[in-house]
Amino acid sequence: MKRAALITLAAATVGLAPHAAAAAPAPKPNVIVILADDLGYGDTAVYGSKIVKTPNIDALAADGVRFTQGYVTHPVCSPSRAAILTGRYQQRFGWEFNPVGRDRTGGVSRGEAFIGQIMKSAGYRTGMVGKWHLGAADGYQPLDRGFDEFFGTTAGATAFMTEMQPGDESHTPKGSEGSYRTTVQDPLGPGATEDQRMAFVREKAPIQRGRDVVQVKEYLTDAFTDEAVRFIGANKDKPFFLYLAYNAPHTPLQATKKYVDRYRDVPDKGQRVYAAMVSAVDDGVGAVRAKLKAEGIDRNTLIVFLSDNGCASYIQGACSNAPLSGFKGTHLEGGVRVPYIVTWPGAIAGGRVDNRMVSTLDLVPTAAALAGAKLPKGTDGVSLMPYLKDADGRIPNPTVYWRAGPNFAIRDGDWKMWVANIADPSEDASQEAGVTPDGTHAVISPHGQHVMLYDLAKDPRELTNVAAANPQVVARLKAKLAAWDKANVAPQWTSMRQSVRRQDGQLLKIYD
Repeated sequence: MKRAALITLAAATVGLAPHAAAAAPAPKPNVIVILADDLGYGDTAVYGSKIVKTPNIDALAADGVRFTQGYVTHPVCSPSRAAILTGRYQQRFGWEFNPVGRDRTGGVSRGEAFIGQIMKSAGYRTGMVGKWHLGAADGYQPLDRGFDEFFGTTAGATAFMTEMQPGDESHTPKGSEGSYRTTVQDPLGPGATEDQRMAFVREKAPIQRGRDVVQVKEYLTDAFTDEAVRFIGANKDKPFFLYLAYNAPHTPLQATKKYVDRYRDVPDKGQRVYAAMVSAVDDGVGAVRAKLKAEGIDRNTLIVFLSDNGCASYIQGACSNAPLSGFKGTHLEGGVRVPYIVTWPGAIAGGRVDNRMVSTLDLVPTAAALAGAKLPKGTDGVSLMPYLKDADGRIPNPTVYWRAGPNFAIRDGDWKMWVANIADPSEDASQEAGVTPDGTHAVISPHGQHVMLYDLAKDPRELTNVAAANPQVVARLKAKLAAWDKANVAPQWTSMRQSVRRQDGQLLKIYD
């Protein structure tokens, strides 16, 4: 009798075991976004560079999906980052330009939900390391926008090191907009040493831990990597979201001997220092992945690697957006199409190249879907998870839009249209960018606007304007832009950088 009861109990227990295992919820995946700063489309080996060695970024692509048509929402840093962290076009809330001038506000509207807040609401530990550039005032810093931890700078640029050692190198192209243009004016004069200049820049754009200014003597890219690795180790037993926003290879161009030595055979100093900076980011990617593997959580972590915009023309040939045309600041492909890699060894098949259009707007919906978090109303992007797991030809973003004051651009399928103000013939395209006075709104030029239409399937470098031959396409795209623009608001401030560039035989006024 007892034996029969025991057999019955054992059978019941065995029967319950599979049910109990099935009922146990799968652990929520960790999410890491690694953002490079002003990285050219063609400045990693996996995207075609013949100069820069990026074994870790290449491995990331080999283990995941490399998108060839990934887009940002603006060709300069701050507005692009605003869209990355909210999942909404920055024109929806007025963060339309880089914050310059006296009339700018303290930061992105407090009414906007950031990815840190969204992930935290789903029980994630949230960390932000690196460049913020979305508000330095109280109430607008990372700790105010849902991040539990912050180590980095709230500024748009800062010095990578303040004391040059033997073998270290820096590069400031002559006649360029300079290493200091996004940080502070340079009052030290021509007699100042490089160390004095960089110490001054760091003082004006300091490094913070939380809200406290801290001194960092380590090469800044390495310091950011070390902090990211520490964050992973400290939070390995809980789901976490990490936003690792390097400020490399943005100016000032500076690299330590460790990285410069890898490129001693590169004769051009600008290319050598820039490549060394990208190598430091690549080492960071490798260190992050090594830490995930060491902690046994690599197969439960999604990593996205991308840049905030294309590389800049003002560093004069040190970088490359090849095979695309255009640079940071323009709505040509070289300004808005960026490296974009997604890897999750436990869930996404690797070794794939995907030619479908994706956007940085998709990062918030993708992370929220993985976390089981509710998306705020008005999110513009889509979760990439269905597309990453099923390459059935559906396009995540068949149409993407851009606006910079009176200038607009759109890509719809293979058609790309850019409508830009015509500059006054007296303006000089060789001059540095100026800043419009506070209170001066950018309006349609009295000289009119120039319409450029390109068929990217036939003309990926945007060399042949076919607007005149396709008036119906132009009209249709203008109507789509107008419909999209109805949900946008006026910029939060009027002052902005402006420059003049020659494109398609016209002098164009560019606003950023």
